[in-house]
Amino acid sequence: MAAVHFFRMVCRGSVQTGRAVLMGLLLSNITQAQSLGPGARPVGEDWSRSPVYGARGMAATAQPLASQIALDILKRGGSAVDAAIAANAALGLMEPTGNGIGGDLFAIVWDPEQEALYGYNGSGRSPAGQDLDALNSRIEQLRSEGGLPKGYSGIPSHGSLSVTVPGTVDGWFALHGRWGKLDMAEVLEPAADYADSGFPLSPVIAAGFAANLARFEQRAGMIEELDNARALYFPGGKAPGVGELFRNPDLAGTLRTLGSEGRASFYSGKLAEVMAGYLESIGGGLTLADFAAHEGEWVQPRGVDYHGVTLWELPPNGQGFAALMMLNILKQTDLRTLDRGSPELFHFLVEAKRLAFEAMAKTFADPDFADIPIDYLLSDDFAEQQFARIQSDGVLAPEALARPLEGEGDTTYLTVVDQSGMMVSLIQSNYRGMGSGLVPTGLGFMFQDRGELFSLDPDHPNVYAPAKRPFHTIIPAFVTRDGKPWMSFGLMGGGMQPQGHVQVLVNMVDFGMNVQEAGDAARFLHDGGSSPYGAVADSYGTLYLEPGVPEGTVDSLRALGHKVVVDSSAGMFGGYQAIQRDPDSGVLAGGTEMRKDGTVAAW
Repeated sequence: MAAVHFFRMVCRGSVQTGRAVLMGLLLSNITQAQSLGPGARPVGEDWSRSPVYGARGMAATAQPLASQIALDILKRGGSAVDAAIAANAALGLMEPTGNGIGGDLFAIVWDPEQEALYGYNGSGRSPAGQDLDALNSRIEQLRSEGGLPKGYSGIPSHGSLSVTVPGTVDGWFALHGRWGKLDMAEVLEPAADYADSGFPLSPVIAAGFAANLARFEQRAGMIEELDNARALYFPGGKAPGVGELFRNPDLAGTLRTLGSEGRASFYSGKLAEVMAGYLESIGGGLTLADFAAHEGEWVQPRGVDYHGVTLWELPPNGQGFAALMMLNILKQTDLRTLDRGSPELFHFLVEAKRLAFEAMAKTFADPDFADIPIDYLLSDDFAEQQFARIQSDGVLAPEALARPLEGEGDTTYLTVVDQSGMMVSLIQSNYRGMGSGLVPTGLGFMFQDRGELFSLDPDHPNVYAPAKRPFHTIIPAFVTRDGKPWMSFGLMGGGMQPQGHVQVLVNMVDFGMNVQEAGDAARFLHDGGSSPYGAVADSYGTLYLEPGVPEGTVDSLRALGHKVVVDSSAGMFGGYQAIQRDPDSGVLAGGTEMRKDGTVAAW
């Protein structure tokens, strides 16, 4: 009727009046339009979309161009490992808000020939020449110079004091040496080409650029040198916007050097010399000897059975085993008897998380420096004891002294499967935001700030020490069924990761959601409470819920004592990617994160 009325007004010659009428009608409906929900779907949940299916290869990443690069590598005859490295290199360019070669890498690989899982821990170490006393002295000097905000505790989040040796490049070459089919130069060239020619920024990543610019300026007092980062990522003092072409020719040169000169160029050759020289010039702790001494580690994944599937995670210094402890606790009841949106189910999940993180907070650290009772923590006896502590009528009182483990999503996760059935679960990060704020001159990437996660408590197993790996948040995951590979998946984002792994698995195994629905469904993040770094007494923390959690459930959780905040910002709830493989047909089904920019690309 509005359109007919407008047409009549125009025909009568009152175009201006007609426009005013139509504008008024449109404005009157703005509130209604803003409250629109999802449209209808012929199958599945109306808040999700279809999984992607393929048979010859698949890649799921947080950036569509990176997914396409991985698929192109598969089509050239590359392995899933080749494709994963190519995608990771592209993401370091296209999503520097979450990862890059200045950071660390962890991976789980299913080798179809050996019919076995392999794990790789590519985390770097602290400076060998700096002990705890020296670090504390430098922190106090920074404080006296006004570089730390009033009341700030712990290791500075930015600047050289949080920089550890980057382990990603070592991880690439270790994985490639075992399963690569194409030359590394060919694997890295697509990312180098995009770095030269540029690519248009996607929305979530563009928002991350703006947020990181604000954060760097806020923390500039911690950062010895910020001009390189400003020139590379924020020319003219502005963050690049959505759709704007972003170029990084310095990174193109670095990637091509890696392709032609290999791993040694980064840890003992000319790239290492540039990095060490830059850090020396600003008074950083890492030296050329620290880079040369770096070596990642092949590790054995451990699994926990849950309702017919087995979840596999990597051992500490990462937090993957927290997810296994959660599952062991939850196995003591049967969540399938509850409604997925019920307060009872959320209460069990959250309390299991809190108990698992409490145990992790007291024990997890670099196993070269700490005796971690892994077998006991993953035992049925321990799980039964933990479950017995859960109360049906209220929340548990906190017992550990700890600084909150924050749930930021500043990481990238990707997974690739090739036609042979090789499956790669890979996660990579600079830790907080884009990293430390320090960009080695002319190399096109930023150093990580992972060292912030060391504790300064001399009695804690995760206390800072020379040449030590810090507690790590990034964790890839893998699921088998009847001993055969079933799903490669991960969910990026600080302390969100173990609790996110469990929520996704419960969605699929207990409630029959498909690989896409399981990631799109509303999540919780319990933030705060126990963690393996810091020494500040904390209480319950905060339970963040997405808007899709029923209002009645929110009210009931508050009545139980959970400190609930409903949050629609999405960023804190992580970023999920997954690929399932049918063991009989080889058909692949992929899901990706609606909270990120990514896609699944299939062949």
